[in-house]
Amino acid sequence: MSHTLEDGFGRRFHYLRLSITDVCNFRCSYCLPDGYRPDGKPKFLNLDELTRVMQAFASLGTEKIRITGGEPTMRKDFVEVVRRAADTPGIKTIATTTNGYRLEKNAKAWYEAGLRQINVSVDSLDPRNFYQITGENKLEEVMRGIYAALDAGFERVKINAVLLKGLNDHQLPQFLQWIKPLPVDLRFIELMETGLGKDYFDKHHVSGAHYQALLQAQGWQLQPRHRSDGPALNYAHPDSKGRVGLIMPYSKDFCATCNRLRVSAKGQLHLCLFTEHGIDLRDLLQDDLQMPQLQQRLRNALQTKKATHELHSGLTGVRQHLASIGG
Repeated sequence: MSHTLEDGFGRRFHYLRLSITDVCNFRCSYCLPDGYRPDGKPKFLNLDELTRVMQAFASLGTEKIRITGGEPTMRKDFVEVVRRAADTPGIKTIATTTNGYRLEKNAKAWYEAGLRQINVSVDSLDPRNFYQITGENKLEEVMRGIYAALDAGFERVKINAVLLKGLNDHQLPQFLQWIKPLPVDLRFIELMETGLGKDYFDKHHVSGAHYQALLQAQGWQLQPRHRSDGPALNYAHPDSKGRVGLIMPYSKDFCATCNRLRVSAKGQLHLCLFTEHGIDLRDLLQDDLQMPQLQQRLRNALQTKKATHELHSGLTGVRQHLASIGG
């Protein structure tokens, strides 16, 4: 019996993105332009259910867990979720992705709980532009949080910026200047089409290949990729402490190095960000005795994973917005 998660194409999965809530307090134009709207009373996985998910994946070779949302830090038990992840045998890295609004006050406590990697969404360094994109006038607060994270012990902080034509696509020089003295990894993410966003996508999509060419022309050099890394192509420059990554889901062979799986806040396994449906796990998360069945369901599910997404064909799956699966 295999003790690793491997699909029919020989890809092994060491990285779990575990969503703990769909709720978000920002109104980003590319994700939740109208804000979070609950569908009835949400029933997200409780702490024990989340723990069993983590244990099952770890027992099958998962080494890295990223706690996502929505905005994961809106859960009152966020710190305890981090602790449970840190206490899970086999898990080497605990990460989270946040909009950063609680980072300044909590960075030290999160680090002490076991969090070691943190991604902060900063789509613009211009306050007015930041407000236009996120619907929140909180850039200064978020920036203070980034420096607080560095002070708290995080070796590097990752910054996520979604590339948006006509909104922030002119800000590459400003971003590169900002990261030059800082141990941060700036990741530009190519806008992806979701179920409700075709008009927005057509208006604001810009290819990451354009930025790749700009970086290479300025002497940025591609770095080796580690097996638990995400899908970014990472670049470094001898004159910069900061590094730059590009996530380009429309590029050739983007899915060839896929190493991540996703579990939604309501307990569904998603084999791809743009899958047509999820595979329910919650019925097997009610007690520890169900662990063998849960492991087998995960193994079986991997055999149905496709070789690639179908974004090029305009097939975005049923994903209405990225907050519903943690991005």
